[in-house]
Amino acid sequence: MQNTEPDATGVTLRQWKRIADFIFELGMLRKTPRTGYQFLGSGAENVAEHSFRTAMIGYMLAQKSGADVARTVLLCLFHDVHEARIGDFNYVNHIYNTSDPEQALNHALEGTGLRMDALDMWHELEAKNSLEACLAQDADQLDLIANLKEEQDLGNSYATKWLEHAVLRLKTKIAQECAEALLTTDHTDWWFKRPDASWWSKKNTNKPT
Repeated sequence: MQNTEPDATGVTLRQWKRIADFIFELGMLRKTPRTGYQFLGSGAENVAEHSFRTAMIGYMLAQKSGADVARTVLLCLFHDVHEARIGDFNYVNHIYNTSDPEQALNHALEGTGLRMDALDMWHELEAKNSLEACLAQDADQLDLIANLKEEQDLGNSYATKWLEHAVLRLKTKIAQECAEALLTTDHTDWWFKRPDASWWSKKNTNKPT
């Protein structure tokens, strides 16, 4: 029989086992593809990759807008956790398929001692009743916009059509400003346009000149 007495941290062995289950479940997000790219015709990512950059974008939006940074990042990190169980439904899938993300979260977090906090975040995110929730929703779209801009730069003309619709989904002014910067920046500028133009002519920098 499992020990139900709390340890020095106040967590029972049973809870630690369920937390271990949840950690392994989160690993499924690395194996869960984002399915919209099947229709775009190029590009690919999994849900874990998407969630990471969404959280980083959420941090930046919150930091620049004076919102609660930690809350915004947590909302971003949890926004697609349920997809470990139900997968990613693209817009065509949603016409024919239904799912219950809240139930998936309930089952995933049962017995961990984390369920109420996570469900509170889920309800806040879905209701968009806080600045942090709106920023997290916009961060989700901005990650998609960044991916679409990269595919556009690489020659996928359909990405341009998708971008027109994705930008319209943004709710906050700061996210709209971020989108404008993304749309007017080549996705290679961060490494291609180095401050020192001679970098390109140095070639093998290990050899003495």
